[in-house]
Amino acid sequence: MLKKGSGVSAEHAEITAFLGKGTEFKGILSFEGTIRVDGRVEGEVLSKDTLIAGDEAHLQGEINVGTIISSGKIVGNVNASQKVHVLAPGVIEGNIKTPNLIIEEGVTFDGKCEMAGQKKSSEQKVVSLTERQ
Repeated sequence: MLKKGSGVSAEHAEITAFLGKGTEFKGILSFEGTIRVDGRVEGEVLSKDTLIAGDEAHLQGEINVGTIISSGKIVGNVNASQKVHVLAPGVIEGNIKTPNLIIEEGVTFDGKCEMAGQKKSSEQKVVSLTERQ
């Protein structure tokens, strides 16, 4: 369970929607604000905002969000424009693309990670240097 002091800042405190334990959702989940999932989601998750997945959450499919904070199980690729924070006993089986990644001890991660923001800035530096020559 995500707890106080787990690194979840006050900006994520106001949850606008909640899918509780025992709920199931299939399809495309699109939202604004912060939502918390403790049930099952199968399909695509789309948002520029924050997704919080609790210990009991099971997400299967492509996830494209601003920030994700998860201690649940994710099977599929995660693309976060701001940050991915995975807390124990979280599991991710898929690739992660994000500029900021936090994986705590006790997490299982099976996939590849691309630090998107850092890669772009280093590529720009290389291009700038070659253009000057």
